[in-house]
Amino acid sequence: MGLKLRSPIVVSACTLSEQADNIARMEDAGAGAVVLFSLFEEQLQRKNPGEGRDAATGPQGFFPGPEDYRVSAGKYLGIIRRAKERVDIPIIGSLNGTTDEGWTEYARLMQEAGADAIEVNAYYIPIDIRLAGTDVEQNYLDILDRVRANVSIPVAIKLHPYFTSTGNMAKKLSDAGADALVLFNRFYQPDFDIKELKAVPTLEYSSPAEIRLPLLWIAALYGRINASLAATSGVESAREVIKYLLAGADVVMTASALYKFGIEHLGTMTKGLSAWMETMQFDNLIQFRGVLSQQNISDMTAYERANY
Repeated sequence: MGLKLRSPIVVSACTLSEQADNIARMEDAGAGAVVLFSLFEEQLQRKNPGEGRDAATGPQGFFPGPEDYRVSAGKYLGIIRRAKERVDIPIIGSLNGTTDEGWTEYARLMQEAGADAIEVNAYYIPIDIRLAGTDVEQNYLDILDRVRANVSIPVAIKLHPYFTSTGNMAKKLSDAGADALVLFNRFYQPDFDIKELKAVPTLEYSSPAEIRLPLLWIAALYGRINASLAATSGVESAREVIKYLLAGADVVMTASALYKFGIEHLGTMTKGLSAWMETMQFDNLIQFRGVLSQQNISDMTAYERANY
């Protein structure tokens, strides 16, 4: 996104960044940047998450109630300010809005608080069967346009992998001014409690087995769009970091591994990356970033018909 990072390993949005002390520990452990936990407009409005949403977003029972939110707008902006005072690495705000005013106003406030960039967390589940795919795509483009028009700092947009043509949508967003694409958002689908007969939220940490879908699309998009590419999902060790970089990722994001192994695990991943580079005789990231992308592989079927 035009930001200078000391490392390609970035902390993705998670609750560990609620504390400025944790952000300082992330910097000390080697993080290149930190994406703060997402600010959801519902927690600011203090209203039922089902109200004011388009039906396409999904049943209100699939979302937490206002009592489950812990951070006000003032506290969130305060975290940005304190983090900027404590650390030198970029601090990226993460925003999930539900209204035009929410996307624009809170993006502007994040910039004023000192955020170096904004990640648009467009968590949008189009389960309304009346909604056409083109309308879903346009919604993402409209959100990007609103945010871009109200801030001057870089804007990344976090996508899901379920567009009819993911590559074409990525190009549209890049052409519309997205400075980076984050691939991919994890949708936390509800589970069913068969005794209580109700839908219940479930949360599982990501695992390295989840790397392949974002790996495919980063490799397919590398060199074909102008936006930076951020890989997320399944990053547990230096091995996943290396694979994503070989595919063409500009940065590799992790959160689940920090819950599993602690914030200092960032240092372990960084050392693993450095050791691999030394073994392979790479002096810098430029020498190997994207060498296994689709445009650099002579056998294109390795991507298009893999495992058949």
